[in-house]
Amino acid sequence: MGTKQILAILIFLLVMIAIISEKINRCVAALCGALLMILFNILPLEVSLHHVDFNTIGVLIGMMIFVSVVKNSGLFEYIAIYTAKKAKGDPWKIMISFVVITAILSAVLDNVTTVLLIGPMTIVITQILDINPVPFLITQILASNIGGTATLIGDPPNIMIGSAANLSFMDFVVNLGPIVAVLLVILIICFKYIYKNSLIVDAENKGAILKLDEHKAIKDRSLLIKSLIVMFFILLGFSLHNVIHIDSSIVALTGATVMLLIGKQDIDDILASIEWSTIIFFTGLFVIVGGLQEVGIINQLATFIISATSGHPVFTMLIILWLSAIVSSFLDNIPFVATLIPLILTMETQGIDVMPLWWATSLGACLGGNGTLIGASANIVLANVGQKHAHPITFKNYFKIGFPIMILTIIISTLYLLIRF
Repeated sequence: MGTKQILAILIFLLVMIAIISEKINRCVAALCGALLMILFNILPLEVSLHHVDFNTIGVLIGMMIFVSVVKNSGLFEYIAIYTAKKAKGDPWKIMISFVVITAILSAVLDNVTTVLLIGPMTIVITQILDINPVPFLITQILASNIGGTATLIGDPPNIMIGSAANLSFMDFVVNLGPIVAVLLVILIICFKYIYKNSLIVDAENKGAILKLDEHKAIKDRSLLIKSLIVMFFILLGFSLHNVIHIDSSIVALTGATVMLLIGKQDIDDILASIEWSTIIFFTGLFVIVGGLQEVGIINQLATFIISATSGHPVFTMLIILWLSAIVSSFLDNIPFVATLIPLILTMETQGIDVMPLWWATSLGACLGGNGTLIGASANIVLANVGQKHAHPITFKNYFKIGFPIMILTIIISTLYLLIRF
């Protein structure tokens, strides 16, 4: 093993340790790792830029801008109040309604954006009902990661996979939509068993929900109408981007730009609301993995996995599914998927049919995020919402529910992949 290979591995491991330990902000850790790759000449600056997936970056920025404008209309608050009233204040019906809404919004927006919108509204509804919000927040964490698995834009790993494998929005819906629907039904059955005795409220609190006026939540009706129209065209663009030969990033950025033009919002406020730390984190990570690729580490790993499974496509698929799930439970799934992508692309050059591997990676990484409280960004966001309102979700309490459900969903996904491929 050469000096550059050793340096590249050390840099990668140091960044991973920094991310896991949370001693250093993950954005700073990724940026430091990327700079070290360039400073040690593991890959030159101009080469490093070729490893950045600007399609993924573009989709993230576009959707962040779009949602920042749309939320000022009051659409998401309207949905929450309307749902609670339709459930007539019944906490079980409210929980399931919010689970379904979270899953659907996580598929058509993205799961982090969805929980940022749904979480605070959940707190408001549970305060009126005078009931502990933690079960609601935990179910929304699980629903957001399952729902986000279904589409190209639902979860950051899917954006990365879609870009690398040239998969369309509809490819994800067709291949992963059915299993996600099944998993969601099973999830609701599990919730009924887990929380059947803890969702009890008195009639007076139920009545308070019915007195809420969802129409007052709409702050800007004109912006609401514009948002719904533009959202329709963005989803249409995602669905047809392979047909019209326009990258998903261009679709997202076009939708965002149109909303900035017609939304009449404070542009500085909208741009300030973008999670730039996430964008920098992604960029740095692409460069770090690019360094591993340049020195041949990724190629060696691909060769090892192929030899370990004797190139058997089913064994390789199952190893990637379970490895992705377990690792993504304890690590952020984004760096792991960033490492796997060039690995799978290398396998493709060695004659392996990698299409099942892409779906195994998506299912493993997205569903694996449900395993622990630190498994995915959406988990941490909702945990922070609970913490701010004096209802913390502890690692232990979440683990007792999240990890068994994660294992159950991966077992079902294993059967699905075996039947389908």
